[in-house]
Amino acid sequence: MSTETKQMTFNDIISGDTPVLVDFYADWCGPCKMMGPILQDLKKRLGDNINIIKIDAEKNPQAAIKYQVRGVPTLILFKNGEILWQQAGVVQPAQLEQIINQKTAEYEQR
Repeated sequence: MSTETKQMTFNDIISGDTPVLVDFYADWCGPCKMMGPILQDLKKRLGDNINIIKIDAEKNPQAAIKYQVRGVPTLILFKNGEILWQQAGVVQPAQLEQIINQKTAEYEQR
């Protein structure tokens, strides 16, 4: 699969109507490893109301550069291709759920 195809697929995913939480990570990053169970918990809480994808920032530098990922983990929330929220560091599931619900509600009210 070419990089272009992957990039297009990524763009297709983040351009959807369902909010997408992207976790930029690196294999060597300790805090990134903590995000795995947190994201699984979040998926259980939100189910089909969210798509969650993980992107290795070192294997996909063009995506990391495009979205100004300066450290890992960095979480970015997309809806219809637009960034609704972005934050570096570990965020707990309850806080993430609250942020996602708040940001998508604000987006819907525009």
